[in-house]
Amino acid sequence: MSKHTAESGLANAEQAIEELQTKLAFQEHTIEELNEALTHQQYQIEKLQVQFKHILDRVKTMEPSNIAKMSEEVPPPHY
Repeated sequence: MSKHTAESGLANAEQAIEELQTKLAFQEHTIEELNEALTHQQYQIEKLQVQFKHILDRVKTMEPSNIAKMSEEVPPPHY
């Protein structure tokens, strides 16, 4: 193997290593962003669950309305 071929092979290997390091750094950055988004979404879900529970509790404690449903309404006398 000649000196030029060995240097070329070494340069190719160094370039491949640099590309892998770049890809790894990009993937680490992407994973961190996804983790932050997931954490934020989980917080929002938990907050919505608490709000939903409060609304559900309020609806359960509401008294029925004295207003009749449209299907139960009798027409006024002038009809």
